[in-house]
Amino acid sequence: MSKEKQLLHLVFGGELENVEECNFRDLSELDIVGVFPDYSSAEKAWRSKAQSTVDNAHMRYFIVHMHRLLDPDGDGKF
Repeated sequence: MSKEKQLLHLVFGGELENVEECNFRDLSELDIVGVFPDYSSAEKAWRSKAQSTVDNAHMRYFIVHMHRLLDPDGDGKF
């Protein structure tokens, strides 16, 4: 049985101090949407949250490629 490699992605967001920089107004108010097993499901969650906050120009959501942080060499070894 071959197991597919997990490519974990984190989706989170918050209100920025300034739309031209990535500094959050209040770190305690970050919205951690969740961790997803692949980019496709992370993108769906990101899109949903981003669209639901479209009226707030300072609100931004991001996708973090956690698998790249966990395995920067991409060789599957930690």
